[in-house]
Amino acid sequence: MPDMKTALAALALMTGVGAALPAHAADGIVRHPEKDFPISTVIEVPAGASTIYLSGEGAPVQDKKADPHTIAAYGDTRTQTRAALESIQGELKKLGLDLGDVVQMHVYMVEDPKLGKLDFDGMMKAYTQFFGTAKQPNLPVRSAFGVAHLGNPGWLVEIEVTAVRVPGR
Repeated sequence: MPDMKTALAALALMTGVGAALPAHAADGIVRHPEKDFPISTVIEVPAGASTIYLSGEGAPVQDKKADPHTIAAYGDTRTQTRAALESIQGELKKLGLDLGDVVQMHVYMVEDPKLGKLDFDGMMKAYTQFFGTAKQPNLPVRSAFGVAHLGNPGWLVEIEVTAVRVPGR
């Protein structure tokens, strides 16, 4: 009699719902990907893992000639998202972690005045350069929020993450 994992895998192959099955990582973290979208809907963290909370990160100044209190200094939503994720990547590296260890992400966004709306597409274009790639396939659970203002008037995006360190790493 096959075990449950084998039976589920066979069922997934027969029915074509493989994307709905959780991804079991060698570190014990189980990620349940959302079908056709680069986030997980649920993540299970094994007992004994350490939780690491990173404060919100915005983009560092991209154009040093621009007023640091303006969007011109930081770039559009895509540029700011990429730069914020690079900053987060750097902070995680200091802890011996990487973006693959991120299990939860909150993205706070304000309306881009040039577009007259949130630039969700711009955020997603930058996000998918870091998550769900062949190099880094681990997907966090994620929420994106439209907010009235961020702490820095030049920011269009601020991102906070939660990462985990499993025992032995």
